[in-house]
Amino acid sequence: MLAETSAPATRRAWVRRVPGAAGWTLAAGVPLVFLAVFFCWPVLVMVGRGFVVDAAVDLTGFVEVFSRGRTWRVVAATLGQATAATLVCVVLGVPGAHTLYRAGPFAGRTALRAFVTVPFVLPTVVVGVAFRALVQPSGPLGFAGLDHSFAAVVMALVFFNYSVVVRSVGAMWQRLDPRAEQAARALGASGPRVFATVTLPALAPAVVSAAAVVFLFSATSFGTVLVLGGPHYGTIETEVYVQTTQFLNLRAAAVLSVTQLVVVASVLGVAARARAASERALHLVPERAARPERSALGIVAAAVTATVVCLLALPLVALVVRSLRVGDRWGLDHYQALARPAPGIGTSALDAAVTSLRVAVDATWIAVLVGGLLALVLSRRPARRSARRLLAGFDVLVMVPLGVSAVTVGFGLLLSMHHPFGLPVDLRAHRALVPVAQATVAVPLVVRTVLPVLRAVDPRLRQVAATLGAPPRRVLGTVDAPVGVRALGLAAGFAFAVSLGEFGATSFLVRPDQLTLPVVVFRLIGRPGVASSGQAMAAAVLLAALSAVAVAVLEHLRTRAGSVEVRI
Repeated sequence: MLAETSAPATRRAWVRRVPGAAGWTLAAGVPLVFLAVFFCWPVLVMVGRGFVVDAAVDLTGFVEVFSRGRTWRVVAATLGQATAATLVCVVLGVPGAHTLYRAGPFAGRTALRAFVTVPFVLPTVVVGVAFRALVQPSGPLGFAGLDHSFAAVVMALVFFNYSVVVRSVGAMWQRLDPRAEQAARALGASGPRVFATVTLPALAPAVVSAAAVVFLFSATSFGTVLVLGGPHYGTIETEVYVQTTQFLNLRAAAVLSVTQLVVVASVLGVAARARAASERALHLVPERAARPERSALGIVAAAVTATVVCLLALPLVALVVRSLRVGDRWGLDHYQALARPAPGIGTSALDAAVTSLRVAVDATWIAVLVGGLLALVLSRRPARRSARRLLAGFDVLVMVPLGVSAVTVGFGLLLSMHHPFGLPVDLRAHRALVPVAQATVAVPLVVRTVLPVLRAVDPRLRQVAATLGAPPRRVLGTVDAPVGVRALGLAAGFAFAVSLGEFGATSFLVRPDQLTLPVVVFRLIGRPGVASSGQAMAAAVLLAALSAVAVAVLEHLRTRAGSVEVRI
């Protein structure tokens, strides 16, 4: 009798668990299939074209490529500009984090936070065009001879990545328990000594994590270096582009892509360790509101931040001024020309802007869907140690699309989507391929926006809900969804801004009748003549304005969602 009553109960319990297991399998399977088809497979095809000769693996390409002096110059330039930009960003960003997050509130602080974020979401092509307007011979800094120079590239990279340090370090600084600093001061320690012995060690994980991210973005920058570096300066990213498009040397491009991937994987490992330490530290201290603080270090930090804010505005002002200059007079001629098809391009900048908006919307919902599911899976805390290690490795793997060359992804999609996996369809001409490529780049940002919020949910809440009989779907709907939806709104803002300005992969995949605005800006800046240059500046201003609107919405969503930050 006991066996007869226990068997149905066991079956009912198994039936209740099946939907949960199937749901988690689906949540993990959909993103994995997406990344496998539209990221892993194209990259493997691209690399395989360089390493497979006559159906046999041939690795002599490494010896051939690394025996050239040009390759070592490119690698040295990449590491040099990334290191220099990272150091400058940390030195300038830490004072900015104190002023905008740790110090007491002041009028306009929210606006300043939004303003320093604008460069990060600006398309890299716009950043390059803005600095070209600043350093070219006719620009405000033309006397310094910085056009097509290493220094100009580093300046642009600092402009682009400054907010990464400010926001990452500032978010943690806001949460530091002030009692440790107060105790050190009570024992007679000076302000600089308190900062060096108490505050800085506590901030070290966030500083290291932010520095790793800045190094990653600087080492893989494409549009900025392509516009500013010219023929005299290149990085691994631009060299892959040159070897692919100009020389059709897929072997050299594959070797450089693998080299870049090794560097990226190493940096991502450092960032993951630093991020884990940062997250553990945040659990130990309560979040606090910023309080007014007056000290010598605070005054210095405020002065440094004010200077940096002015310098951040300089390239944007130069871009706007240059777009309004028509010969020896001022006018809106370049902006009026945006409504007309550009000679040699075949479409107008306004039509390209509409295309960019449409593509960005499609890429955003794809990235939010895939990234949201990934964040949900990665936020789990399995009991088994092996499962936790598997999730940790999966977490690092999800970040790889940020570091792989956009040229590699774009050209790989071009090669692999012709009858993919033997299917009788050519996806290269399909309009959906560009949003898919842009979504692949945006997925890691969505994951890093949503994941910290889901991990902050106390797992005991889920356990209590399950104990009370709530099925897995109801647990997700009542515990995870209320906090996750707010973070998804912020993630959608980041994904939209990134997709709006994506250039590397898009330049390979975009159709002539569906050009996006970043592609049009790049083609205009490459055409001779003052008219084309002025129109490129005006188109860049339009693209920057669209990105600024996205940032304003993003900042509004961040405020409504609480202290949600992107932690890569």
